[in-house]
Amino acid sequence: MSIEEIRNYCLSLPYVVETMPFDDTTLVYKVGGKWFAVTDLMENSKVVVKCDPDIAIELRDRHEEITEAWHFNKRHWNAISLRGDLAESFIYEQVYNSYMLVINKNVTPRALRIEILEAVAQYNTKTDSRATYNSDLT
Repeated sequence: MSIEEIRNYCLSLPYVVETMPFDDTTLVYKVGGKWFAVTDLMENSKVVVKCDPDIAIELRDRHEEITEAWHFNKRHWNAISLRGDLAESFIYEQVYNSYMLVINKNVTPRALRIEILEAVAQYNTKTDSRATYNSDLT
């Protein structure tokens, strides 16, 4: 799996904006102005995603390709290696879960959150989103 595939997937999700707030290589993906994924063009071997703290630890324990995200709050952010044995569908699912977690917990005002969730519902009915949001994991 490549950073370009992650980038294309992130940008396919409703209301996602790609920014480069730090330098010319770090890509930050936001929904409703809040971060949900980070990649680096130079170190193109991982994606960093937000995760429920309890699930984050469980995923790290279960998969050697998932570690604490360097320079991020270790309770909430995981780094996922794109070079290991994880299935692409699993990686897409983690990105999608991060996206939905941020929408549901961090996007304000409520009216914007509702607008985004309605767009996500339409997106999910029109596309194969590659991942199904699991509310138990966020």
